[in-house]
Amino acid sequence: MTSAIAESVALEPLIKGQAYGLGFDLVGITGLGPMDTSAAFDAWIANGYAGEMDYLARGAEKRRDSRLPFPGARSAIVVGLDYGGREPAGPIARYARGDDYHEIMTDRLNELHLWLQTELGQPVAGKAYVDTGPLLERELAQRAGLGWFGKNTNLVNPRLGSFFFIGSLIVDLDLAADLPFQMDRCGSCRRCLDACPTDAFVEARVLDATKCISYLTIELKGDIPEPQRQGVGSHIYGCDICQDVCPYNVKFARELREPAFAARDAIRGKDAPTLARDLIAIGDEDFRSSYRKSPMKRAKRRGLARNATVVLENLAVPDGEQAPSAS
Repeated sequence: MTSAIAESVALEPLIKGQAYGLGFDLVGITGLGPMDTSAAFDAWIANGYAGEMDYLARGAEKRRDSRLPFPGARSAIVVGLDYGGREPAGPIARYARGDDYHEIMTDRLNELHLWLQTELGQPVAGKAYVDTGPLLERELAQRAGLGWFGKNTNLVNPRLGSFFFIGSLIVDLDLAADLPFQMDRCGSCRRCLDACPTDAFVEARVLDATKCISYLTIELKGDIPEPQRQGVGSHIYGCDICQDVCPYNVKFARELREPAFAARDAIRGKDAPTLARDLIAIGDEDFRSSYRKSPMKRAKRRGLARNATVVLENLAVPDGEQAPSAS
């Protein structure tokens, strides 16, 4: 088949333009190969910091070498999609208030893949990843120039902060790579480390997930340990504290512009006690209806009711009164 792109036209700017046209806020390109952070990730798991997230140990070879998702994989088109860091804090982490980002981003990356094949006039082997496989996507994003590893372990972009999702389209094309982001712009700041109410950071850029509010309210299957319940505060699902205090988010976080990430009716405008009571009382059918396509379904109705009970105990709010939302 004949290429639809003239030989004199560079492909990489066209790819980025199409990605921005699909709604992504950040786009970068990097080559694939051995991953620098895989050894640290292996050590992190060995130290027990992954808790019950046994799935993180799977696919170790793909973590160590990003060329392994499929034969011939050579480049990654890495994207970021903002989810509205200017939205007010609340009992549900900002990323989980609307529709599931996995589906939204995967659909758009698949669109980008289809466009790429159409423009080239030939099949292009490719696979989209959005937090759905063993690839170290955060390192791919750093290599593609999208940001640096913050002390809170999030990727931080100097113009956007860290309230964005990362996704990658792995392709069997030799694409010109962007320069990696090599600076560490956190400096001596440790606001994220000091703000964590459960002391989940072992040190800068090392998170003990078993103490993290997000892990306790989402990934943990059993009861939240008694010593850690008070630290959960009024967080029912996830936590944004270490992002909220980051100076780059304070200055550069954006208003929500993606309608799919807007808070759904079951959540919108509700303080922690009200939402907690709703989640304890909700039945299976109403839960399926109200939280269709929601990331919150990961914790299941049982887990959300557990979290809600802990929140009400922490707030000790009598019926009819209000308490501050999570912040």
